[in-house]
Amino acid sequence: MDSQTKTENCLGWAATDPTGVLSPYKFSRRPLGSDDVSIKITHCGVCYADVIWSRNMLGDSIYPLVPGHEIAGIVKEVGSNVQGIKVGDHVGVGTYVNSCRNCEYCNDGVEVQCVKGPVFTFNHIDVDGTVTKGGYSSHIVVHERYCFKIPSNYPLASAAPLLCAGITVYTPMMRYNMNQPGKSLGVIGLGGLGHMAVKFGKAFGLSVTVLSTSTSKKEEALSLLGADNFIVTSDQEQVKGLSKSLDFIIDTASGDHPFDPYLSLLKSAGVYALVGFPSEIKFSPASLNMGMKTFAGSVTGGTKMIQEMISFCAARKIYPQIEVIPIQYANEALERLVKKDVKYRFVIDIENTLK
Repeated sequence: MDSQTKTENCLGWAATDPTGVLSPYKFSRRPLGSDDVSIKITHCGVCYADVIWSRNMLGDSIYPLVPGHEIAGIVKEVGSNVQGIKVGDHVGVGTYVNSCRNCEYCNDGVEVQCVKGPVFTFNHIDVDGTVTKGGYSSHIVVHERYCFKIPSNYPLASAAPLLCAGITVYTPMMRYNMNQPGKSLGVIGLGGLGHMAVKFGKAFGLSVTVLSTSTSKKEEALSLLGADNFIVTSDQEQVKGLSKSLDFIIDTASGDHPFDPYLSLLKSAGVYALVGFPSEIKFSPASLNMGMKTFAGSVTGGTKMIQEMISFCAARKIYPQIEVIPIQYANEALERLVKKDVKYRFVIDIENTLK
């Protein structure tokens, strides 16, 4: 990197206190190391994590805080040891930017489960003691291991949400063999994560049922996303009609909700994968034991799985439904996200609006 490294060489938008209001902020990225890639960020997806940490909802936010962990851009410089990535390549960066690279999980390409914990892309302490800052910024410097190649014919704006929303549902779907044509999948919640679960489910040849609290997204779920069935969960008769009919459920809902009624929809030996974060999980042991059912948790994925997913999306032409916004709209976007007023992922056009 150039001689400006020790000056404020990066422009971003940051929250400076728990109100979470974002405003322009200049800071320094680290110098390019021999294993690093410097990326000009073109797009960054807007995830609910950006709301959580911008507003200190978990009590551990470090200000000034630059959010954003669905990053897509173009490589502008590579370190001397970098082999698989070159200047000009399209790449993505997801929810973590470092790990120990030495434990059994890192060695298996599942760095998100690193024994020492992955270093998250923003609001985390990196190995050099600095606080990580995310993708609401002009560029980022990342070890090549945590950069993912995006085919040049896959739009960068569409690629950004794959790095969190996409991989969060793809990982449990692959881990629990939810890619068997002819099987049935239920998707709870139709937001950024849920709509990708529907798209992956259809690409895998599954019969997909969306389980939602309201009818507002029914038409789009069926016509735009290609779901086979749409159930309003407040309608007990509709829910009972699905009893013991699903092989798999992906639960993306983070609001508190009952689990027993949904577990009753699984066939014997069915798998229920939770990727949302409700405040508690509570269900009767009989809901699990009597049907030999599996209840599993999952977060994002390892580097191998992320690259596999990106390649799969490019090959099958699977694209998130996005609303591209300027960085100046970021605060409004976060408010709309809280109100679930987005179909289905905001993506910030960093390249053309961050000035």
